[in-house]
Amino acid sequence: MLHFCFPLSGRQRSRAPAHTDAFVLEFVVSHGKALVETMMRLAIVLGAALGAEAFVARPTPKYMAVTRRPAAAKVNMDMAILPKINKLLKSPVIGGVPIVPVVAGVAVAAPVIKKILDTPSRTYNREENTVGKEYDAWTEEGILEHYWGEHIHLGWYSPQEMKDGYKKKNFIQAKYDFIDRMMAFSGLNALEKPPAKVLDVGCGIGGTSRYLASKLGSDSHVTGITLSPNQVARATALAKERGLDNTEFKVMDALAMKFPDNSFDMVWACESGEHMPDKKKYVEEMARVLKPGGVMVMATWCSRDDTEKPLDEVERKNLNYLESEWTHPHFISIEDYVKHFESTGYLETIHSEDWWECTIASWRHSIWVGVYDPWPVVRRPWVWYKTLRDGICLERFHRSFDTGLMGYGMVRARKSTEGYMVKDVTM
Repeated sequence: MLHFCFPLSGRQRSRAPAHTDAFVLEFVVSHGKALVETMMRLAIVLGAALGAEAFVARPTPKYMAVTRRPAAAKVNMDMAILPKINKLLKSPVIGGVPIVPVVAGVAVAAPVIKKILDTPSRTYNREENTVGKEYDAWTEEGILEHYWGEHIHLGWYSPQEMKDGYKKKNFIQAKYDFIDRMMAFSGLNALEKPPAKVLDVGCGIGGTSRYLASKLGSDSHVTGITLSPNQVARATALAKERGLDNTEFKVMDALAMKFPDNSFDMVWACESGEHMPDKKKYVEEMARVLKPGGVMVMATWCSRDDTEKPLDEVERKNLNYLESEWTHPHFISIEDYVKHFESTGYLETIHSEDWWECTIASWRHSIWVGVYDPWPVVRRPWVWYKTLRDGICLERFHRSFDTGLMGYGMVRARKSTEGYMVKDVTM
């Protein structure tokens, strides 16, 4: 049996028993000496790749368990395991395959592979329109649409659904549930009449735009904007297939919108703020094109507030990966977004929430739908590496939500009916 020791942090620590700051994974194989030895070697490599701080050999019981244990001091490697590993590596072959070279090769390659996978591969570059190009590629591949449907955003899971097991819920239905919840959060359902003109900032392939257009009815018109020409083409084609003539889609920069002031009755922004290099300008532009009295609602991934507790070195490293792997310039906190809303001077009744608990399941759920239905990836060998990286990034986002490094920011507001500054925010 091998014990792997992993550190706990943030929300994981808060849910663990008192005085617990690590958990020990007990890895057990007890079916044949050759298999045991081989699996122990591979387990050592896997444990190191996953970030185990130590691994210790113990006598092997006839069960497998995962336990949390108190860790009063930093765990150090038990050097007694070294001769055991050396003994294991002396076994010659299994099924005609020389085990020592294979295991040695894996052991040598593992740190290199881990370093490659830990290095962000799709960093943000505004001049090169990396956001638009990345979404162009995803749209052309079709894999994201196959698994995520028409909605490239997280889903919503109730406490009961989480208790019953999030994998029992339809992954795509969770996204529709999220839109319904976001509509309710915005106050849209309480309006006397549906907004006549709606702007969807960062519309993707238009899933939410079409859903809103259908829900609000023919008296409402929804305009979606994105940096991706391929997304505009796909969104337009899908709207035509559905017979929706109250939607349109444009390639446009959300930081320099070509719409006149006071153009829309509602501005909707779902998971587009992540890609904005200037978050303040992003909020100001949306507020500018919003009509006086109009509704503005935003959903976006956020980093934790570091005002009282600065980010430590590990958090900064993890945040840098999450930002740079999927071409995000940087994340900010929910509190900072609220400040940007307030600084416009004419957004009022501002309210914010963190929906991390009802969205966190989306990260791992999106991995599982790929596991259950791998063929779209299997038949495209040229996307294997990219898909692997995306899966790793999904898991790291899950962990960042779970530890409290990241959250899911929801912010809503109304524009002053006068349409000018409610207060002098420069003072």
